[in-house]
Amino acid sequence: MRTPRSLVLASFAVVVLAAAACSSAQQPAPPVRVSGDWHGNVEVPNDPIAVGVTFAEDGTATIDIPLQGIAAAPLSEVKADQDNVSFALPKVAGNPTYQGKYDKGSDSILGQLTQSGKTFPLNLTHGRVALPPRPQQPEPPFPYKSEDVTYRSGDITVAGTLTEPNTPGTHPAVLLIPGSGAADRDEEILGHKPFLLLADTLTRAGYVVLRTDKRGVGGTGGDLQDSDYDDLADDIGAGVAFLHGLPEIDGKRIGLLGHSEGGYLAPLYASRPGSGVAFAILMAGPAVPGSAVIQEQTQLILTAQGAQPDAIGKQIGYESALANVFRIGDLDAAKTLAHQYNDGLPADERKSDEAVDASVSIYMQSLSNYDPAPALSALRMPVLAFYGSKDLQVPPAQSEGPMRALLAQDPDATVHVFGGLNHLMQPADKGTPDEYAKIQITIDPQVLAYITAWLTQRFPPNG
Repeated sequence: MRTPRSLVLASFAVVVLAAAACSSAQQPAPPVRVSGDWHGNVEVPNDPIAVGVTFAEDGTATIDIPLQGIAAAPLSEVKADQDNVSFALPKVAGNPTYQGKYDKGSDSILGQLTQSGKTFPLNLTHGRVALPPRPQQPEPPFPYKSEDVTYRSGDITVAGTLTEPNTPGTHPAVLLIPGSGAADRDEEILGHKPFLLLADTLTRAGYVVLRTDKRGVGGTGGDLQDSDYDDLADDIGAGVAFLHGLPEIDGKRIGLLGHSEGGYLAPLYASRPGSGVAFAILMAGPAVPGSAVIQEQTQLILTAQGAQPDAIGKQIGYESALANVFRIGDLDAAKTLAHQYNDGLPADERKSDEAVDASVSIYMQSLSNYDPAPALSALRMPVLAFYGSKDLQVPPAQSEGPMRALLAQDPDATVHVFGGLNHLMQPADKGTPDEYAKIQITIDPQVLAYITAWLTQRFPPNG
């Protein structure tokens, strides 16, 4: 439920333009600019990071860092003259900057990236940075119908994509609910699109699938940070109502599939009287309060990354104190605490004021305070909850047992742990978030087969 390392990066771009001839001996030639797409590797020892930089004709530039899920991020302090190619990455810890110079002989930009006082070579050549392989990513043409849709949820418009089998008759339907943060309809993370893959898999199996942008993302209105869990559950209800209104859908066989935080929100809505939900699938869904999940994942991830015990203790102490303030509902006090903690960090670890404010929003308070026990224990429908044994964000050691206990009264509840998989259900080594982008598999095929088999046994397509 937290994003992987936010790194540095820098690269410059642009095709060399021909220098304009001086109109007179007294007039110096204007500096020759570079423009266009450039790419290279930040030569971090034993772990080079591929980046791409695009220099626009208007003097602006953007950076792509595929392994960190960064696409077209604006750069600041941009200079793109042949003798001075430089820029900065704003609002990034350690104040990363790039300084380089165009080399005509190699037709490349030779330079260095500096961050937190450390300098790394970064040479750039023409062309866009290559995206890491994603062999499972579905590509058109698709053997089913796919259309963009919108509908209302209270005062906002929700935008998404509906995929529907070409086979005749009515179909069961699945609404996908993404994890925490500003997720789009594909739940894109680090070049992976898990919800695009899930939608493709289930639609090919005979199910209508609806996936949507979260509040404030893509075509969906509203502001996620100003929304609480009741608002987000209402958005799920609006999606279910939309599906119920489609003649090609069997209204008695509409279910929810939530990943991570979506595993909180799916039961929250499904447990409402008259929800219109027939089943729930919880992929890495937590079964303990949000504050406990946040602190446990911090402990596990920092330990796996080799952090010192005192640094881990300091971070968890802060998160515990913040959770206590969230619990009494004092957002002003939470914001003060967060800024004080951030100001006390080393300069290269401090977040921007905007990032700190986002960590103490109404949304984050709702996540921290949420206890899934009442909603889970109220479910009386087919439920599938599953985890990856190497998940460090929603570790099964913390949630599997409580999930089994809370679903004990449900007549059809299945709880399963897949060995060797991480939070995204990828085959993993350590399970840390910094591995996600490096793994080519988006979702292990055994997981896709397991979900499909569970679903078809209980709600057969066109059944």
